[in-house]
Amino acid sequence: MRKYSIGVDLGGTNLRAAAISPAAEVLERITGATNLDAGREAVLEDIVNSIKALEDRLGSEGLIGVGIGVAGFIDMRRGVIVGSNNLPELEGVPILEEIEQRLGTRVFLENDANAAALGEKWAGAGKDVDDLALLTLGTGIGGGIIYQGRVMHGFVGMAGEIGHMMVVPNGNPCGCGNHGCLEKHASARAVEGMAYMIGLGEKVTARDVFELAEQGNELARRVFRRMGVALGIALATLVNLFNFPLYLLGGGVLGAWKYFAPAMMEEVERRSFTYRNTRTRIEKAVLGNEAGLYGAAYLPVQAQAS
Repeated sequence: MRKYSIGVDLGGTNLRAAAISPAAEVLERITGATNLDAGREAVLEDIVNSIKALEDRLGSEGLIGVGIGVAGFIDMRRGVIVGSNNLPELEGVPILEEIEQRLGTRVFLENDANAAALGEKWAGAGKDVDDLALLTLGTGIGGGIIYQGRVMHGFVGMAGEIGHMMVVPNGNPCGCGNHGCLEKHASARAVEGMAYMIGLGEKVTARDVFELAEQGNELARRVFRRMGVALGIALATLVNLFNFPLYLLGGGVLGAWKYFAPAMMEEVERRSFTYRNTRTRIEKAVLGNEAGLYGAAYLPVQAQAS
């Protein structure tokens, strides 16, 4: 009997699930759409049906458990999504209890960025350490903190919101109520906003800015340098706060690394005595959009081992 766990990555657009062995080998996978327009019941059914389909292929007797990664704030004590821009239909729904009842197996619910950080620790760039922090650079900026091999949750599950660290006092306003949040100065959306402000185009995308930078456009490259400064301030703060051996960056904006990383590393060097005097590593994550699947699947494996 082959043991495996199932990881689910539930986003606002896509629903992905994978059966993964305790040795981090992907055995089977399923990809579909998240049918939010059909309502919460349809979404729950899609999750359950995806999991059952994988069970049918591999046999239910080998299933260790199920982990589900979702974008948003999660009350870990109740297994409830309490805030999600991508999945508003599931806010307040006891999703953990609902899916456990329908499947008859143990289910774990986790924030998607936390799951990605755990995935990198289990099967990615963080395999050699027990403590790391991950920043996911996308439309916004997510974060996950791994301490002694486990996700750091805080007292209700909302720790690790690195994207809402203030890096620019009285900077750009954020929907969270703060000003100057990292994601308002270093995300794909922030890149687009900066590009617009300096005259690169009204509807320019982050990809467009990258392509302009590749063509030698100095204004585009300046946008990424500003992004790097904001990231450097955040990373220096994390280094000073945690003294972890490893800090990872992942997400779609990672492709512009050569344009933002020099300014980022210069800022970290300047602002962190700890960084200057230790072998702290700041590196690219390696699992890409698979990290959340690995991390979600690792949750039941980790729970079984403890």
